[in-house]
Amino acid sequence: AWNFTGAGDGSGIYKSIDGGENWKKINTGKNGFPSNEGVGRIGLDISRSNSNIIYAILDNQNRRPKTETEVYVVTKELLSKIDRESFLELSDLEINNYLNRNNFPQQYNATDIKKAVETKKITPNTLVEYLQDANAALFDTPVIGAEIYKSEDAGKTWEKMNKDYLDGVYNSYGYYFGQIRISPQNPDKIYTFGVPVIKSADSGKSWESINGGNVHVDHHALWLNPQKKGHLILGNDGGVNISYDDGNTWIKCNNAALGQFYAVNVDMETPYNVYGGLQDNGVWMGPHNNVTNNNWQMEGAYPFQELLGGDGMQVAIDTRDNNIVYTGFQFGYYYRIYKNTGEKKLIQPKHKLGERPLRFNWQVPIHLSKHNQDILYLGSNKFHRSFNKGDDFEALSGDLTKGGKKGNVPYGTLTDIHESPLKFGLIYTGTDDGLVHVSKDGGYTWENISNGLPKDMWISRVTASAFKESRVYVSLNGYRFDNFSAMVFVSEDYGKTWQSIGNDLPAEPVNVIIEDTENNNLLYVGTDHGLYISLNRGKSFMAAGKSIPNVPIHDLVIHPREHHLIVGTHGRSIYVGDISEIQQLTTEVTSKEIDIFAIDNMKYSKQWGNEKGYAWRGYHEPKLLMPFYSKNAGEVTITIVSEKEQILKTERVNAVKGLNYFEYDLSIERKEIEKYKIDFNTLFTSSEIEMNKKKNGKFYLVPSTYVLQIKINDHSATQKFVIEPPKKQSERKPTQKTP
Repeated sequence: AWNFTGAGDGSGIYKSIDGGENWKKINTGKNGFPSNEGVGRIGLDISRSNSNIIYAILDNQNRRPKTETEVYVVTKELLSKIDRESFLELSDLEINNYLNRNNFPQQYNATDIKKAVETKKITPNTLVEYLQDANAALFDTPVIGAEIYKSEDAGKTWEKMNKDYLDGVYNSYGYYFGQIRISPQNPDKIYTFGVPVIKSADSGKSWESINGGNVHVDHHALWLNPQKKGHLILGNDGGVNISYDDGNTWIKCNNAALGQFYAVNVDMETPYNVYGGLQDNGVWMGPHNNVTNNNWQMEGAYPFQELLGGDGMQVAIDTRDNNIVYTGFQFGYYYRIYKNTGEKKLIQPKHKLGERPLRFNWQVPIHLSKHNQDILYLGSNKFHRSFNKGDDFEALSGDLTKGGKKGNVPYGTLTDIHESPLKFGLIYTGTDDGLVHVSKDGGYTWENISNGLPKDMWISRVTASAFKESRVYVSLNGYRFDNFSAMVFVSEDYGKTWQSIGNDLPAEPVNVIIEDTENNNLLYVGTDHGLYISLNRGKSFMAAGKSIPNVPIHDLVIHPREHHLIVGTHGRSIYVGDISEIQQLTTEVTSKEIDIFAIDNMKYSKQWGNEKGYAWRGYHEPKLLMPFYSKNAGEVTITIVSEKEQILKTERVNAVKGLNYFEYDLSIERKEIEKYKIDFNTLFTSSEIEMNKKKNGKFYLVPSTYVLQIKINDHSATQKFVIEPPKKQSERKPTQKTP
């Protein structure tokens, strides 16, 4: 979890001439292709028109040779070895130039820094250490990067084709990419891709970008049509693109709802908005009741809007006006955003000169206090608090981790922060190295409460209960240590002791556990393979149903007003589900053989059963969902009864064990029509209400109160529902009095 080695002696090109029975490494280091510890991922393609021609793209992790002439006097290399006396002789101009180039805060200047060095408060190397954060480790590594090699003799000898560095293609993480393609028609024409997609017409000596304006970056797949020159299909972190003119122009083909969400949240607008941070696709927001369609391409306004770019992370919304949003991208670059103006302000905590750099997780946790939404919490390897919406942060804790480990990935970082909804200042933190802490005084003092939990595992979620102050839930994820157990725990005493729950969950790493907002016993868990629900506070769990795909569930949030569960998946975007019936699954309900939940009223319409303007558009078909619970699976008899106890409709359906939803079209059986008409004529005289056969051949319920009855075996339940009268049309009155 703290180090990734993307190169090594074992990396190379291997060839078999007997169908894979035997292999020979063909990069010797003496035949034009490197063979050393810096050899990283290698992509290969063989020419269709000449099978002796092979191209390779190499992620060369060897360091670049140093240039003979340094452009700047003061550099990281100089500062890492210069002594105190020599540093004090440097010009203020050159030191300030270094500070400006590396974006030091304005409070630091050459004069003050020289005084600090002179008095031994800091050393010159402190100016190097200050910059050693996660972004520097990721982007500032001076590796050679992407290289193109060509063989014309089936791999015996190789020639490096690019004379200059292919900067910007791989940066320092070529292990993420590694593919190359040869034109089926022309072996001198090749394509490769990393952050951008580029092509060459001269075997890789020179290159041009074909990353169009509607094409995302970070590319992983490319297909070249062997029958049609210039026909390309490209796959990247933003979806699929198709070109018919060799990449000059592209069509974007994002018709499937695919997205990798790290985090989701909601505001309290009506209708409310859903927010989410996506892998490599920024932070987006949009209405929860949006129906996916392509109408926006005609109307010119996509209902979802991007708030921020980069790798989108956690989102917190000030629900007092739903205007201020806190969100960010990787490694703790968080912003306060005003939706009404688009103004953005960076609010990342900073360490002071002389302190070790803060360690920020890839997904830095933030938490907006429910008790006072001016208060924002943020985690590095320390706990930070702001009283003024992120303008100023104070580090209230020391290092809440085990201290970090040396590597090229930040480790020893906070992964979650949660404040009790019941008590201001009761705060929990979790870390990537297995520690959970609690503070009962707003963050001034902390207690390690990790004893009793699996050691070293990534703390994926800490959830303080909204029903009992001393109760807290924790989920842990161990896949980074090849531990795929489902690890979920609860404490009833602020973390002094822990009890394992969810012991019937499948062996899937757990990413999130949350508590229901209404039902004390209801829990939701998201794993790397699906969504699970417990009705008994974790004693047992069940899968959440067939409508949720078996993909990683990374975040869950409940909208308290609408009783919706928002599910952030890492692959299949966001799902929204109505959980109002699930919230009612108490012990009293589940002990019954059959039970029917409240049914929504529905307003009568004369249009039911009539054409939607034209016959080819179909008919207006009403649908009323009738939720019920069945203790056992089996056939149930569903009956619709009128106010005068006439049976109007009978259906037999197969019920599953648990929640069921009968979809009723409000129609009446033909054999009951004549009798029902008699009752109708005594009830209605208005022309607004019709009792006649509609264009689709059906008769429908009219405004009245009805009863749904459901029977299974010898058990039955009933529930009333109402068809409401239509809204009265206003009378047509003359504008002038008749003389």
